[in-house]
Amino acid sequence: MKIVKRILKIITGIILITIVFVIIKLGVDIKRTSYLKIKNIEHANIDSYIIKNANIIPMNKDTVLVNKMIYFKNGVIQEIADNIEFDNVEIINLENKFLMPGLIDMHVHVWDRYELGLYLANSITAVRNVWGMPMHLRLKKDINDNKIIGPDFFTSGPKLTGPEFIGDDNLQLNSAEEAREKIISYKEKGYDFIKTYYGLTEEIFDAVIEQATISDMDIVAHPSQKVPYSYHFNPQIKSIEHAEDIIQQPLNYKLDTLKLNEVVNSFAKHKNSTFCPTLTVYNNIYQMLINDNILASDQLEYINPLIKMVDSKAQLDRWQNTKLRDSSIVKAIKEQHDFHLKIIKELHKAAVKIICGTDAGIGVTVPGYSIHKELAFYKEAGLSNYEVLKTATVNASETHKSMSNMGTIEVGKTANMVVLDTNPLLALSTLENPSTVFINGRKIQKETLNKFEEKARDRKNLVASFVRYLENMIIE
Repeated sequence: MKIVKRILKIITGIILITIVFVIIKLGVDIKRTSYLKIKNIEHANIDSYIIKNANIIPMNKDTVLVNKMIYFKNGVIQEIADNIEFDNVEIINLENKFLMPGLIDMHVHVWDRYELGLYLANSITAVRNVWGMPMHLRLKKDINDNKIIGPDFFTSGPKLTGPEFIGDDNLQLNSAEEAREKIISYKEKGYDFIKTYYGLTEEIFDAVIEQATISDMDIVAHPSQKVPYSYHFNPQIKSIEHAEDIIQQPLNYKLDTLKLNEVVNSFAKHKNSTFCPTLTVYNNIYQMLINDNILASDQLEYINPLIKMVDSKAQLDRWQNTKLRDSSIVKAIKEQHDFHLKIIKELHKAAVKIICGTDAGIGVTVPGYSIHKELAFYKEAGLSNYEVLKTATVNASETHKSMSNMGTIEVGKTANMVVLDTNPLLALSTLENPSTVFINGRKIQKETLNKFEEKARDRKNLVASFVRYLENMIIE
């Protein structure tokens, strides 16, 4: 008995030490991201300004409103005019720089608070997180409660799959009743959307759609191979994700132009269906195939360390090993990426609404920076600069009612805006270096944006990230 008691004491001691270690690590990580607290950011407690000498790109039409003034109070735009006068309001002189709505990345995977600063530093003032976990609800609450600065944050619940095991990062549903219960619970917990994923059967999918409608929760759909692709043209499904899934499902892994025309026509018939291509994450497969040293690149220092160690490494090994077995894979992946550009071109010609999403946060797709690559692909597919910018502003804002207060510079809209040195209608690359970002009317200057990037570079929060991921595994 003495030996048993001794063993139990040792086990108890190890558990207590582990708990203390975890608490310390989480505490350290929170302290290291205290630079995001609004009270620690210069000017961030002010959300009312008058801006003068601004060249406004409103994004509700293809134009520049030259040398205008704009007044916003409590983070909401009140007036746009040639001349505005108010007492006791700070005036900002833009000196004929350009002012446009902040970008919206509609498909991201957020792993920590450091990434919030990366998004802001890259002109992104709202994100749609589509792999929800308990940590995202806390993050969203802290942003909404004005405790920390970050892009407006919207999140789905966990990824919903069918009975077939697809991975420990997905939530398996085994019955229609379970599907209904989960959606009700996600609504109660505060998730904004439902994320459907690979493997949902027709019976379970029907239950998801039915309950999502009752619970008034929009669905973001990664297409399920268990139902026809056309099944996703449902009014409750607000966006269909991933260009590669068009090839993998209705085109049956063939770069078939005739079959593509059928898919495009189906999109065009269903006017409420919106498409989120995520071209960058697929193109990054090609980048991993041609650069076996990609994990050592400068930009990969901005990837969450847990993701870099586990997911980025696993993906690189997978594709490098595939290339060793079959060298033709490099050409095949490149050809599929080029076909993705054709998909965008044809959908755009058919007036299908396209929204910008990057799939940032997985593989080697870097939070914040990847949106510029995504937008450049849309440009390459034949969209004008204005049409490209619409995908990440007004189009995105029209996808969900909860986002309708952003995406354009108009009276009544939230003052989520970026100040740019040159006209993005002429050069999209200027979005890579905003001189100022306004988020809900709060001014974040270039020096602070640079600090956000510096703090996120090569961060040491692997253990804290693992604990948060483990929390999701235990709870969900």
